[in-house]
Amino acid sequence: MATVSLSSPAGKWIMVSAILASAMAFIDGTALNVVLPALQQSLNAKGADLFWILNAYLLMLASLILIGGSLGDKLGRKKIFTAGIFIFIAGSALCGLSPGVFYLIIFRIIQGIGGALMIPGSLSLISSSIDVKERGKAIGTWSAITTVVTMGGPVLGGALADAGLWRYIFFINVPIGIAALLILWRKVAESRDDGADQSIDFPGAISIALGLALLTFGFLRMPAVGLNNWQVYGSLAAGLLLLAAFIYIERTSKHPMMPLSLFNNQTFSGINLLTFFLYAGLGGGMLFMSLNMVQVQGYSQLQSGLTFLPFTVLMISIARYAGSIADKKGPRLLLIIGPALAGVGLLILSFIKQTAGPADYWTSFFPGVLVFGFGMSLTVAPLTATVMGSVSDHFSGTASGINNAMTRIANVFANAIFGALAVLFFSGAMQGDLKKMPLSEKNKKAVTEQAANLGNAKVPDGINGPDRKAIETAYHNSFILAYSNIMRICAGLAFLGASMSVAFIRNSAVKKE
Repeated sequence: MATVSLSSPAGKWIMVSAILASAMAFIDGTALNVVLPALQQSLNAKGADLFWILNAYLLMLASLILIGGSLGDKLGRKKIFTAGIFIFIAGSALCGLSPGVFYLIIFRIIQGIGGALMIPGSLSLISSSIDVKERGKAIGTWSAITTVVTMGGPVLGGALADAGLWRYIFFINVPIGIAALLILWRKVAESRDDGADQSIDFPGAISIALGLALLTFGFLRMPAVGLNNWQVYGSLAAGLLLLAAFIYIERTSKHPMMPLSLFNNQTFSGINLLTFFLYAGLGGGMLFMSLNMVQVQGYSQLQSGLTFLPFTVLMISIARYAGSIADKKGPRLLLIIGPALAGVGLLILSFIKQTAGPADYWTSFFPGVLVFGFGMSLTVAPLTATVMGSVSDHFSGTASGINNAMTRIANVFANAIFGALAVLFFSGAMQGDLKKMPLSEKNKKAVTEQAANLGNAKVPDGINGPDRKAIETAYHNSFILAYSNIMRICAGLAFLGASMSVAFIRNSAVKKE
């Protein structure tokens, strides 16, 4: 198909529509982390409910995003992108109107279906429509702007949550989505791979969706029923079998939704492994940092959101330059240094204990956020350009879908596994403190049951005086211990991501502008 210049009116409208839709989805993700404490109180949600609210969306996104990328290449990128935006804003409006936790989880599933069609479409539309000489610059611009807007999500979420308006995190998507739809309708031409096979890989789609769903369900049930329960090991085993079946189906299918031949390129394989490990660390780190600030350290939700501003400033200042350097010198070195620095930042954040609240921010959270933000600023644009530059143009939607799937799968597993681990760490620390307290077995059991609520754990009714104060202190200390352990695991994942760049990524495998 014919391509257009980035500086042409058509090129600018393509960029605006892609950035608006992507930003809508990414803001929703980061802002929701900050409003979770307000949402938990408003809907009387348990700790496990919070992880389901996060993962209902991420699960559908991870399960179906490969289908979204593949459908765009085959049936028309604008058509599938438009359908995804429409479903996403419908789901968002329903989320904002949710009367309770159950309905919110159901409507988050609808959001996830829309996101799966929408998110790979944005990058695919850019890669297939913008002239090849300007494609690197376009992807770098998309990466920088969407990441900056994404990191503004916590500030927006904090302000709305403190004002008692957490539902507007969902409502705000409606006008943004409508603007993107109008631009696509009036200003953007259709784009499809005319040589693509029009057949759809239904067996592959069903196996990957069910496999990921069962794995996530197993991890989320673990804190409530234990590892030896049939619901846990049965779900995990069935999920792994279905993922193995997905690989077999893709290897033997005449119309695979994920052509395994793409992974013959070790740079493409390496960049997706880097994405998985880094974004698992990023997702877990940001979630538990937000919960720590609000539920334990005494920050308001707006103050918690503002703590990410240094991250945003660094992205504005550095991300586009990092993309330009990667275009000229190759992305490999940046993709080693960036994730390693992000890991150092997460490690610094893991050593934070009880603080005096926002007054201690500059000497507690700020140094870690600064190093973490600098590392991510060096990584985001080169990572995206490497994904899109390591495959041929007619696989742009599929490549974008695979890499976005890695990001969402990483977030799903991070939330599920870290949620289970946090409860285990929290409960283990509480058991040690409870042995020292003169409480009845009934009261000890009631205190322990609150572990599922993590930082929002409340002292059971009927316990007063010095015991009440001791239990509150134990809850805080137990959460801080769990937080520290999770942040160190997240740092380890970032370092593992950097090692993927060392082992697999080669500059020679990435197309230049």
